[in-house]
Amino acid sequence: MSEDQRPDPDALLEQLREEEEKAARGKLRIYFGSSAGVGKTYAMLQAARKLSAEWRADGRAPLVGVVETHGRSETMALTEGLEILPPRQVEYRGKTLPEFDLDGALARQPTLILVDELAHSNVAGSRHPKRWQDVEELLAHGIDVYTTLNVQHLESLNDVVGGITGVRVQETLPDTFFDAADEVVMVDTPADELLARLSAGKVYMPAQAERAARNFFRKGNLMALRELALRRTADRVEDDVQAWRSKQAIAQVWKTEAAILCAIGPAHGAEHVVRSAARLAQQLNVSWHAVYVETPALRRLADAQRERILRVVRLAHDLGAVTAVLQAQDLAPALVSHARENNLSQLVLGRAAPRPAWRRLFGGLSLHQRLADSASDVDLIEVGQSATPAPVPDVVDPGLVWGRQWQRYAFAALACVGTTALALPLQPVFDEANIVMLFLLTVLGVSLRWGRGPSVLASFVSVGLFDFFFIAPHLSFAVSDVQYLLTFVVMLAVGLITGQLTAHLRYQAQVAAEREARSRALFELTRELSGALQTEQVVQSAQSSLSRELHGRALVLVLDLKDALLLPEGETDPPDLGTARWALDHGQAAGLATDTLPGSAWFYLPLQAPMRARGVLALRPRDLASVMQPERRAQLDTYASIIGQALERVHYVEVAQDALVHIESERLRNSLLSALSHDLRTPLAVVYGLADTLAALPTLPEAGREMAQALQRESQRINAMVNNLLDMARLQSGAVQLRLQWQPVEEVVGSALQAMQTSLGAHRVQTELPPGLPMINLDAVLIERVLCNLLENAVKYTPAGSLIRISAELREAELWLRVADNGPGLPPGREEALFEKFARAKSESSTPGVGLGLAICRAIMQAHQGGIHAEPVPGGGAAFVLTLPLGNPPPLPDIEDHE
Repeated sequence: MSEDQRPDPDALLEQLREEEEKAARGKLRIYFGSSAGVGKTYAMLQAARKLSAEWRADGRAPLVGVVETHGRSETMALTEGLEILPPRQVEYRGKTLPEFDLDGALARQPTLILVDELAHSNVAGSRHPKRWQDVEELLAHGIDVYTTLNVQHLESLNDVVGGITGVRVQETLPDTFFDAADEVVMVDTPADELLARLSAGKVYMPAQAERAARNFFRKGNLMALRELALRRTADRVEDDVQAWRSKQAIAQVWKTEAAILCAIGPAHGAEHVVRSAARLAQQLNVSWHAVYVETPALRRLADAQRERILRVVRLAHDLGAVTAVLQAQDLAPALVSHARENNLSQLVLGRAAPRPAWRRLFGGLSLHQRLADSASDVDLIEVGQSATPAPVPDVVDPGLVWGRQWQRYAFAALACVGTTALALPLQPVFDEANIVMLFLLTVLGVSLRWGRGPSVLASFVSVGLFDFFFIAPHLSFAVSDVQYLLTFVVMLAVGLITGQLTAHLRYQAQVAAEREARSRALFELTRELSGALQTEQVVQSAQSSLSRELHGRALVLVLDLKDALLLPEGETDPPDLGTARWALDHGQAAGLATDTLPGSAWFYLPLQAPMRARGVLALRPRDLASVMQPERRAQLDTYASIIGQALERVHYVEVAQDALVHIESERLRNSLLSALSHDLRTPLAVVYGLADTLAALPTLPEAGREMAQALQRESQRINAMVNNLLDMARLQSGAVQLRLQWQPVEEVVGSALQAMQTSLGAHRVQTELPPGLPMINLDAVLIERVLCNLLENAVKYTPAGSLIRISAELREAELWLRVADNGPGLPPGREEALFEKFARAKSESSTPGVGLGLAICRAIMQAHQGGIHAEPVPGGGAAFVLTLPLGNPPPLPDIEDHE
């Protein structure tokens, strides 16, 4: 076993730790299907009954935690003989609902438990909001779980399924939980067979089945969902295969998928090879990788050539490939290793140009031949030359190339001459073997300092100088003793081998140092950002760190309160905000070395955070490779993600601080309002009583009586305002307890109209309540208060004789109750602001009031799990719409007439 294939001890220890943790956890099996009715629950119960029969002798038995049969007799029959856990009864909105008893299951500690419908949402007040979290706790206690799941409940496919079926599923679970399952069993049923089962009543009850057939259960939907489920299962199986191959250290490629590896070379035909590989992958409908192996010789290419190669790598990425730049000493082993690590069964590479005869004789095997010899399990596909004329190759002045290289070779030759000058005085003291060691040491030093080529030159020059100066006859290349020929051969071979090995180690050390530098820079940035508590600190740390790393300019453009990008002050050559805005809106990189405005001098990368993009990272690197090389580009993406997360964390810290201040302000204001209201009620009662007494005096003049009556009216109005203040304070503090009862809407509307009869005297009122409205579970007193407030507003803001219309309608699972008038209408754009506390329709309005009526209405409706909103009436006027959930009213008792 080579050193590269030797297992990492740390990785082995980590693997053992993970296996111990996995052994302590329960095993999760998911019965996965495309939709309801394919037979997931049926298959799960069949497997449980089989285990029950096998375990009977051991005294073990599966436990049915929760199974949804949906009235299917075949499914219900399979539960017979299995132990069923009693459900937990939960009170919710006046109803008692059965839920999975997690504590009961943990107390029983069964070997296996069946928990149907993994994506189910638990009733409010349960320990976990989702059933999959209940399953996670069961697994953590070492209990095996069988469960079921439909493809539309996977979070990553939720929007895809919604676009296909037109129905957005609300109950989802993370894909990570699905991928972590120990086993996924695909339960598949063709679309025609599933529709036949639906028609036969084997999926839903007849009424529900008819509705499902018109909406979700259409043949096209079912076929698309089936494809999604099969593809998702195939992806999961592929991951399992890769994990098994990695665990068992299997190097051979398994051709389970015709995945493709494209080898990108330095020649000008690389673009044609990449496009051919992309077309082949599209035709086969498989994934593909594209790699460029950079050897020490390729690292010394001209900058223009390296940039062209990196553009080809970028082209492969844009065409859908997984790209990488590998640092290696030799092409063939690196390509074979990458293909086997990623289970890529086809290797696509360009056809090599014909080699001269001398190179075929002395240059060894070609790359294609070496790949064929070392990777017999990989299919090699050669791509021919492009039909279009090849571009003019990059012309590099040989003089310039030699000007860059000759110094290295000259220093290597001078080092050998210096070793000779040092060894000549020592010739009487040392024998020839020790002098040979000095020359070999020189070859090692040359290979460490100047690389492979100069070390080869140093090996030959050292042999020549040793022969010329130290072997008799001296100062001649003639050899008196034939045995010295063997010495020369061994000396040359040892020099070449040690020089090559040293150069290889030198190259590996350089690669490792570059990786270590990138990791250190990433660690330092993460450490600095973790302690930042303000946006300015995040921006300053990110800009200084990236400027050092890229040896260029780096700017972090953050968003202001209006979502506009902000430029740092004092920038003499700022980036283009239009390009930065495009990158932010589209969530893609733009500018330098991209497909969007590639001529720009700046590179723009959105700072994507978990919730939203928090700004744009603008870079002006000194080296184009900093944004084109895949490893560097991946590092920049990591930088952008870390900066975005830091900005989002700081944002939510500021939001939390503002919310805390706001909550404290609201609490103080409510306390102040409550105290003032209580203190005002007593003097108001005294004033009202005195005014009433004065008005009743028979000797009081008429003018005095009018003043006393005006004082009564104003006292009542102020008392109403005080009551609103008290009600608002009680609603916000949660002190109001709803007295919910099932009430006819007609009675509540009638009570409100009767209470407002005097105020409505100058207006026309029209009610449009359709017959057969269901009863609603509500607090009649509070809903009446809402209606009275709305009617009072209609009276205040409409002239006498205006029409006030009260109507009701059913919309899905809600009752909509509308109070509309034909008055001046609502202020444009302030429909929602009217529901804020102390908000008035017009700040300069002479209409009396403090602006709490609509705020109280919204608080009451929200306490009923409903809502209220305002909307303009076509033709003029305003409408306020109350929404109340319908619920399930209790059945009315039968009334028998007795004669």
